[in-house]
Amino acid sequence: MGNIPADRHKHILDLIRKGNVVQVTELAAYFQVSELTIRRDLDQLAAKGLVERTHGGATSRRNLPVEPDYMQKSSEYQFEKQMIGRTAARLVEEGDTVYINSGSTTLEVIRSLVASNKKISIVTNNIDAVWLVKEDSPCKLILAGGVVRPRSHSVSGSLSQLVLDQVFANKAIIGVDGFSLAAGLTTPVLEEAETTRAMIEKTVGTVIVVAAGNKIGVVSNFKTVGLDHIDVLITDESGGKLLAEDATGNLEVIVATDE
Repeated sequence: MGNIPADRHKHILDLIRKGNVVQVTELAAYFQVSELTIRRDLDQLAAKGLVERTHGGATSRRNLPVEPDYMQKSSEYQFEKQMIGRTAARLVEEGDTVYINSGSTTLEVIRSLVASNKKISIVTNNIDAVWLVKEDSPCKLILAGGVVRPRSHSVSGSLSQLVLDQVFANKAIIGVDGFSLAAGLTTPVLEEAETTRAMIEKTVGTVIVVAAGNKIGVVSNFKTVGLDHIDVLITDESGGKLLAEDATGNLEVIVATDE
């Protein structure tokens, strides 16, 4: 078993479909080949876009063709998103100007930043942010203009670009619909991809992605940027376990904790 690479690849894909995640050590024993051979197999399958490499193995590549409803997203992984939000807020310093895009995870970031009472400026297309910043808050909120998108609780489009063209932030905190080591950051909505890309391009400092583990290995319709534009990923414990340490390159991965 396992002497013909094409047959082995097909069998590996069948095993992933059945169990979602496979480990190099288990596959090597199953096929009676070296772990190096299995790693090469998984790398080749990942290069073809058939799987996502993980720490010590691979998982199925999941697609997100349709934008999920915001209320549904906000009700999922609430504790993990709160931890990620608090962890991201600790990376923001007094006097920073921060781009933050739309999403339920980035809303938790904004919530934690407002609670920190730091004197900062937040530039966002997340319309729910207006309910978090109170009159006496030292946090200045700049809301990007654009067309309101109720499904994502955001504004986006060419009018947003008019605001973003005027601001150079020294940090960006970016939520995602899909995070893939191969495909980068993706979203099912073209306008959201364009607005988020503009934020990243106008950031002259650290670009931070916040994503719970359910976003890791997901690929959607429209690419925002590749991972070479990202400096830090903040995820939860399940997301940290999925990522292959040897495939993240210069990307710093922070696993959020409840501190």
